[in-house]
Amino acid sequence: MSQQIPERIPGGAVDLSHLVAAAQQRTAGGSPAGQGAPAQGAQQDGQPAGQSVDVPSLVIDLTDQAFEQAMQLSGVVPVVIDLWAEWCQPCKTLSPVLERMTLELGGRLLLAKVDVDANPGLAQAFQAQSIPTVVALVAGRPVPLFQGAVPEQQVREVFAQLIQLAAQQGVVGRVNAPELDGSDALAGSEAAEPPVNPAHAEALEAIERGDYAGAIAAYEHVLAKAPADHEARAALVQVRLLHRLEGAGADEIRQAAAARPDDVAAQLRVADLDVSGGHVEDAFLRLLELFASRSDAEERTEIRERLLELFEVVGPADPRVAAARARLANLLY
Repeated sequence: MSQQIPERIPGGAVDLSHLVAAAQQRTAGGSPAGQGAPAQGAQQDGQPAGQSVDVPSLVIDLTDQAFEQAMQLSGVVPVVIDLWAEWCQPCKTLSPVLERMTLELGGRLLLAKVDVDANPGLAQAFQAQSIPTVVALVAGRPVPLFQGAVPEQQVREVFAQLIQLAAQQGVVGRVNAPELDGSDALAGSEAAEPPVNPAHAEALEAIERGDYAGAIAAYEHVLAKAPADHEARAALVQVRLLHRLEGAGADEIRQAAAARPDDVAAQLRVADLDVSGGHVEDAFLRLLELFASRSDAEERTEIRERLLELFEVVGPADPRVAAARARLANLLY
């Protein structure tokens, strides 16, 4: 199921496939080494479950050579990656906010800072078209967050969403660092639990049970009462995507799409799969070409509505969404 979790938090494109593959190859069959070694906890199917890991600090410097360690740690807690440069003024505004939010969360995530001038490999891998760029790793998978110096409240909300996303994938451990000392650290982390909107409680409980249909109904009920609840809307499109992918494997979905290139339902489903796996451009291109090839009004409407929903899943700030939206507009008019 973890392969079907959509990467919804807004941001830019990320392609770490070559770095991820290399790190996984080096660590296959082994356990994390160095500062990232587990202090306690258990492994299930190769994934950390509720681990506690000792690290030198909650804020670390990440280099091209240390990417493997970040990969390992991202199976315990989300690793937030801040791509910055000494000459970047917005970076100097954002970095203290990121560090403060990381400390407040008491070990539930780790902040890794990347000097793009000193580490061009990582800057290129994360496709940092501008800085600051903030992304994350969750269980070894890249999750775009945002670009630019955003307000503190937005950082807080994004971090809360990131922790929820990580929990859905079983990444629920903690890191121990000198900034956190014993009972005070635990108390601080508990106090820093992201606030849950009471109106969303029913939907979140349904998600935890794996009841996506129930979560959809709960979020729709929330939106009927509060149409401006953007958090509920963002969660709803994610859960709908999960529900559509439920019960079928990736190979089955891809084989069906390849065997039936003219089947709209099969193409919509593989587009869902592509977005859930981070292949956003492939999904958008597939549906745009499908839309252009169709003359039936009902089919065109179905494809257009799915594209609009996937735009929301990826996030309106993503440049891939802007490009796909512009092409859709050209096809419509």
